[in-house]
Amino acid sequence: MRLSGHSTFKPVLAMAMLVALAAAPAWAQGPGAPPAGMVMNGPMQALIRDLSAAQTPLPAQPTAVALPTLSAKVTGPGAMYESAPAQWPGRDMKYYKYVATEYFVSGTAGGKPYTTRFVVRQPADNAKFSGIVVAESMHPIGGAHAFEYNSVYLMDSGHITVEIATVNSALFAGVNAQRYKDIKTAAGQTNEILAQVGALVRSPKGPLAGLPVRKVLLWGTSATSALLVNYLPAHRMYKTPDMKNIYDGFMPTSNGSTIKPVDVPMIQVPTQHEYSNIATAEQDGDKPGSQFRVYEVAALAHLDARNNGARFNQSHCANPLTTFPNEAYMAVALHHLVQWVDKGTLPPKADRVLADFNVTNDGSLMLLDEIGNARGGIRNPYVDVPVAKYTAVNTPTQAALTSTAGVMGPALLCTLSAWETPIPAAKLKQLYGTRDGYVQKFEARLNELEKAGWSLPVYHDLILADAKTVNF
Repeated sequence: MRLSGHSTFKPVLAMAMLVALAAAPAWAQGPGAPPAGMVMNGPMQALIRDLSAAQTPLPAQPTAVALPTLSAKVTGPGAMYESAPAQWPGRDMKYYKYVATEYFVSGTAGGKPYTTRFVVRQPADNAKFSGIVVAESMHPIGGAHAFEYNSVYLMDSGHITVEIATVNSALFAGVNAQRYKDIKTAAGQTNEILAQVGALVRSPKGPLAGLPVRKVLLWGTSATSALLVNYLPAHRMYKTPDMKNIYDGFMPTSNGSTIKPVDVPMIQVPTQHEYSNIATAEQDGDKPGSQFRVYEVAALAHLDARNNGARFNQSHCANPLTTFPNEAYMAVALHHLVQWVDKGTLPPKADRVLADFNVTNDGSLMLLDEIGNARGGIRNPYVDVPVAKYTAVNTPTQAALTSTAGVMGPALLCTLSAWETPIPAAKLKQLYGTRDGYVQKFEARLNELEKAGWSLPVYHDLILADAKTVNF
């Protein structure tokens, strides 16, 4: 895996700050620590504080959490902070008739009071609700990535998502100081906040009171996967007021650390940034206590570049941004997890991405095909009927490196994304003959993958549209 460096940024180490977050509680003192001289901005400082702070000691026996107090709907002053700008163009909340409602929740965690933001995204028509809720801790960058990375699938299915701000409360003051003046969280409160608000979601005192909530999942990516992993010991001890599990399943993504299964299903999704460096060796299991899957999708990057233009763009990256649709394949894993926890349907098992453990031949620990894409793993038509090579890691430009956005700005985001190298037209003609021949092969492979459960029909036309834009 080839990684580019820069004297003032060190992308390798910066990437490690997010990729390796869950590797150890003392990660900030190890190889994932920020390089000397790097200025730490608010989001990263908040994350470091929370991961290194001692969480409230867990009770000796499973214990019901106290429900936090829910505010009325927050309608002002000013506009609500938008944490989910990276939605599929033309398939946004308006298209699916979804609404976002902001609340504040207040309680006590770690012996200290807190007030934080709580956002519910749901169908405007309650009759469209599926009974499934996907919860997430808001990413320290200020993103609702569980919603963004699965939005078409989530809204087409009628699932509700809830976003819980657990770290970086200072972000809101910078956005709208008057509206968010009461938000305050402290280091070490994350586990209890996730437990209390998760229990509130299931409660008749919560914002979904009267709706048929069947299952609640906790989703994380990168930094929020670290928060999810840190929460797992608390999952065993924190319960709802009627002493049931708060969360029915877990999905850590963009994470390659070794995560031990718990007593509910879990699907872990490493990406090319992680499995290039050999992701977890934890094995799949079906039995109670080991209900676990690892899904490695060939060409999937740590961070979406396709629909993330509000955060970074081509001017921030030296190499062509990948258009690989991260969402379409993150959603495959989420769909299988939903079916597992809701209906008991065992998800298919998948091969891992293959490795040759040799960087001298192609710069990657992965075993690459003749185009330069990963062999093995969960397949997709972008690598099976390719028109490009997908490479992690992209390289930030000088404009990104000098951005005032700080360590979680466009330079890091660029590094966490992938880039693509188009296959020359002459080679495409050799492979497919004509453009129509290519589209036919692409769709045939897409149909095969849908039948096998590795692509979701709701994305069929969106994925096929990519093939129809190719010319040679």
